[in-house]
Amino acid sequence: MTTKRDYYEVLEVTKTATAEEIKKAYRQKAIQYHPDKNPGDKAAEEKFKEAAEAYEVLSNDEKRRRYDQFGHAGVGGAAGGYGGGMSMEDIFTHFGDIFGGHNISDIIFETLTGGRSGRGGGYSRRVNRGQDLRVKVKLTLKEIATGVEKKIKVKKYVPCKHCNGTGAEDGKTETCSTCRGTGQVVRVMNTMLGQMQTSTPCSACGGEGRVITKKCPHCSGEGVVRDEEIITLKIPAGVAEGMQLSMSGKGNAPRRGGVNGDLLIVIEEEQHPELIRDDNDVIYNLLLSFPTAALGGTVEIPTLDAKAKIKIEPGTQSGKVLRLRNKGLPSLNGYGTGDLLINISVYVPEHLSKEEKSQLESLETAKNFQPGDEAKKKINERFRGVYE
Repeated sequence: MTTKRDYYEVLEVTKTATAEEIKKAYRQKAIQYHPDKNPGDKAAEEKFKEAAEAYEVLSNDEKRRRYDQFGHAGVGGAAGGYGGGMSMEDIFTHFGDIFGGHNISDIIFETLTGGRSGRGGGYSRRVNRGQDLRVKVKLTLKEIATGVEKKIKVKKYVPCKHCNGTGAEDGKTETCSTCRGTGQVVRVMNTMLGQMQTSTPCSACGGEGRVITKKCPHCSGEGVVRDEEIITLKIPAGVAEGMQLSMSGKGNAPRRGGVNGDLLIVIEEEQHPELIRDDNDVIYNLLLSFPTAALGGTVEIPTLDAKAKIKIEPGTQSGKVLRLRNKGLPSLNGYGTGDLLINISVYVPEHLSKEEKSQLESLETAKNFQPGDEAKKKINERFRGVYE
């Protein structure tokens, strides 16, 4: 199974990007991988679709909020399946206004020239972003059913208090002599379309426009130090094994200022000793004694939060499934609650005493102990549904 890439990574924007920045980033990706620019290139077509899917989610405030908290599981296919289900025509129809009515050739020209083409334009200085942190959190089925709050200790990079994260002693920096404080280096190229002016981040200052005159001795000029932080995680009800939640800004701090990375919380389910999860349903395999199955009675079974007593009707057969409504797990998206399914099996003794054998042999030919036509019909129907 192919793992979906992070939507912010697809569009190459930060988690704090504005709606306009997201739109601009998608526009650039759409131009870069547009089929008119990449005729017959299947890889480019897939990237074009991937960018459309990312934009569909990140351009919608509600979908973006759920994606930021729950990852791909939070949008649950709401993006429309551009990666495989929708055609290129569908994407053009849905996002046709993204190009603002401009001719694609003009847009490609603008992209190649960095939006400048010798006629002005600006350069967006690169914003440093700290690395994401990933932690695993184990949850019981009971915790998953109700949601839970957990405190964890996380080791990560935090801004140096002595230099306020600048990396410079006393916070003193000076203008970069290479780029003269602009954070960019401008180059002019001669192309078949004429002279084009491009801008790239300055390698001397890393695009920051300033350099450190004297490094902070506490962080060696990095602007960050290793520390520990106690973080409270609020895990919503209905999460599942392998699901990844996100806490914005709780990851590593970047070197010499910028935006913190995110804390990614990977869910691990602890195996329940008696219950088995099946999506939002919970399954319990109940093994009945032959007398209880034949005569009926009341038995106690486990549930997610306590014990429950259920009634066994006389003549209950192996394979019967009882259902306790709304006793399963809640849907993460709020679409109801699963059920507790009780699979019944009847235990056949493996070892019998002489007295027990004698008692059973006396019943072997009894009419009610022989499966009749109705019983045979029921079991045939049950297994026909399994194998067809």
